Amino acid sequence: MNHYVVSVLLGIVEGLTEFLPVSSTGHLIVSERLLGITGDDWEAFTIVIQFGAILSVVAVYWRKFWNVLIDLPRSPKARQFTINIIAAFIPAAVFGAALIKYINGYLLRPDFALPVIAASWILGGVLILIFERLAPKSRFLDGDHLPFWKAVQIGFCQCLAILPGISRSGATILGGELLGVERKAAAAFTFYLAVPTMFGATVFELYKKWDAMTSANGADIAVGFVVSFVVAYGVVKTFIAFVGRFGLKPFGWYRLASGAALIAYLAMR
Repeated sequence: MNHYVVSVLLGIVEGLTEFLPVSSTGHLIVSERLLGITGDDWEAFTIVIQFGAILSVVAVYWRKFWNVLIDLPRSPKARQFTINIIAAFIPAAVFGAALIKYINGYLLRPDFALPVIAASWILGGVLILIFERLAPKSRFLDGDHLPFWKAVQIGFCQCLAILPGISRSGATILGGELLGVERKAAAAFTFYLAVPTMFGATVFELYKKWDAMTSANGADIAVGFVVSFVVAYGVVKTFIAFVGRFGLKPFGWYRLASGAALIAYLAMR
């Protein structure tokens, strides 16, 4: 298949799934297997196009981030917002650095990755459908001004996404709901938290794959990067309104269907 077509397809997959509670890592790995692409150069490609998704959040919320930045010296609310994001980021950074070697070496090894992803998709779907019904009445309605310990608790929920197939946004939004955070507020905080989390993870992975960058096709990366940015921008702009109206249940059913389809594919190979 033409490299540019593959770049566009992977850019669409990354942009669509990065901020939806369906697991972008799982979708990228499955897409790569179905498209028959392998090698460090493509691994480097998938890492770089995540920057496009990161920038989409910055583009959508640039005014929010800018106002926080310029208000930091004089505004307690701006300082609390910044402290909350940093505190929520730390757990995933610590656990990710400690476990990433094991996860990549075992759970994501070629003969094991797809069954793990299928199981995670199904388990995540079941948990979404169950916990959406059990979530308590919302007590925290503003994702910009959560209590400090509530932000930390959501940060620990994000650690679940270290496992392949477990969505970062799904873990934080659903975890936030169970902690009494209103769904749209949890989604907004998830987007804010995505910036340092994804940036840190992408830089870390790029550092390990830096040698592969020299062999990666710059044109392919540019195409995938732009497509990822555009698609993710649309997702970020519309997701909070969608979740506020329909909840996470549609994604729970999608995960169940996708997991079942992946199991069927593995059984027929």
